[in-house]
Amino acid sequence: MIRCFIGLGANLDEPIAQITIALRALAALPDTRLLRCSSLYGSKPLGPQDQPDYVNAVAELETTLEPLKLLDALQHQEREQGRIKRRHWGERCIDLDLLLYGDQTMRSERLNIPHHEMHKRSFVLLPLCEIADDLYLPDGRAITGLTPEFSGDLQRIGPPPVIG
Repeated sequence: MIRCFIGLGANLDEPIAQITIALRALAALPDTRLLRCSSLYGSKPLGPQDQPDYVNAVAELETTLEPLKLLDALQHQEREQGRIKRRHWGERCIDLDLLLYGDQTMRSERLNIPHHEMHKRSFVLLPLCEIADDLYLPDGRAITGLTPEFSGDLQRIGPPPVIG
């Protein structure tokens, strides 16, 4: 089993409910176990400011799915929940990002591991540190030592969703 982390975000169609639905889907993935989820965090949008604020969280999984198979499953879940890409960094009912996959690195047209922007975003780093403050990136940097470029006025807005 490989330990991996998924970033979750939503700002449309009842964002907390969307994150809860996505977490249930992650827990139901084959050959995968949902270990835990961070608290929920609210933040201003990274992109265009004429959209609602976001709700974000990070989930920890163990899986035997290969990275691209896991990515396929995440994208399938986004489609199942009705995600439509309207504009770059725009509003969405759900966004699922594969942040880390064990200590592996990968660069391809479809997938970059670690996620190429995660170290810059407080809405990823703070929930990630909450559930895995002992975590190191594959390049040896400690997650707790990273300083994000974008804070988005991040604030904790609720406990982890109840799954099950």
